[in-house]
Amino acid sequence: MKNITVLVSGGGTNLQRIIDCIDSKEISDAKINLIVADRECFGLERAKNHQISHQLIKRGKDFSENLENAIPENTDLIILAGFLSILNKEFCEKFEGKIINIHPALLPKFGGKGMWGNHVHQAVIEAKEQESGATVHFVTSGIDEGEIILQGKVKVDVDENIETLAKKIHQIEYEIFPKAIEKVLRY
Repeated sequence: MKNITVLVSGGGTNLQRIIDCIDSKEISDAKINLIVADRECFGLERAKNHQISHQLIKRGKDFSENLENAIPENTDLIILAGFLSILNKEFCEKFEGKIINIHPALLPKFGGKGMWGNHVHQAVIEAKEQESGATVHFVTSGIDEGEIILQGKVKVDVDENIETLAKKIHQIEYEIFPKAIEKVLRY
């Protein structure tokens, strides 16, 4: 049985997808051993609703150290599911090859500092891109610079707006995230 720790900052829709895929065995032989949030959010409610161990670690001076201490020793994979805090270099190096993230664009385009959520979709639309998508990648100390595990693409329509593009990207995320997690766990 593989143990997964999930880090969240928001509503936890990707977290819910992971929970559902573990329950349905789409992600096989795995369980979530801990959910950590860096702020009060609905992701913590999802943890409570599914009786999954959870913890709130607020951002601050000792955030990375507190997070590192909270990660159970038997964790096989750390998943960032809408996690907005930047992990420090030491944390990334300690868990190298064991942390993955989903990004709402086709990396290496539209990644890096400030490129998250609707900021990404706005940049894609302003650049008049014909396609966008989502990328699951390994986390390194460089923001959105880790090795790509899996990508999924969507067409960007001429009349696309942030909301319609975000909805398309979420669907792609729900499709590729479980596949990427299963791939990494069986690597």
